[in-house]
Amino acid sequence: MNLSASGRSEPRRQAPAPLISLRGVTKTYHQGSEEVKALCEVDLDIDDGEFLAVTGKSGCGKSTLLHVIGGLEGISAGSIRFRGRDLSRFQEEQLTRYRRDEVGIVFQSFNLMPLLTMAENVALPQILRGTPSQEALRLAEAWLERVNLWHRRDHKPHQVSGGEMQRAAIARALINGPALLLADEPTGNLDSVNASQVLQLFAELQAQEQLTVIMVTHALEAAQYANRIIKMQDGRLSP
Repeated sequence: MNLSASGRSEPRRQAPAPLISLRGVTKTYHQGSEEVKALCEVDLDIDDGEFLAVTGKSGCGKSTLLHVIGGLEGISAGSIRFRGRDLSRFQEEQLTRYRRDEVGIVFQSFNLMPLLTMAENVALPQILRGTPSQEALRLAEAWLERVNLWHRRDHKPHQVSGGEMQRAAIARALINGPALLLADEPTGNLDSVNASQVLQLFAELQAQEQLTVIMVTHALEAAQYANRIIKMQDGRLSP
């Protein structure tokens, strides 16, 4: 118990629970008769609103960690809790809602649909959610304005730069209002100027939207934008 200024005892305040909590998370793949552990008993807590960078060499388990947190892959052992709920116990319908409503993902290769305009690409998650097309496009244009791409709303991906495609991919990842943004080498295909603009946008949106951001990156310069940096080696968190 703590004492207040009046001398009365007050209950000790508990620290808020992490948004995501991993305990003993292991992911095993089988390549013929060989067993490969991509993740080995990983323990990790990620706070609500944190910007976390995950670094390490290729093959260390960074992307696998991102995929299991995002519900894109299952785990072989351990538990992953999101707001106290164990993802491994989710039925497929619950996992689909989690991926759709709680998680936004940005990939290195942008993954924009080449035949759709920038606005249509950004609107797609809302349309898949059942939002009428006109309302989805209105929301998409508002997000394109936030990432300084409103003037590109009617362009196709091949008509814009790599940095602009990545900014559109960020808008698409956030249009459903997720709590969690996952970024897998988001600057890997960008030059230094566009990479800096994209990373600054991550930092600004993380602060404005109170997002939790987990970014996998090889680039130490990119990792410096995060609040916390962790390193992985051979499927484990490195000291």
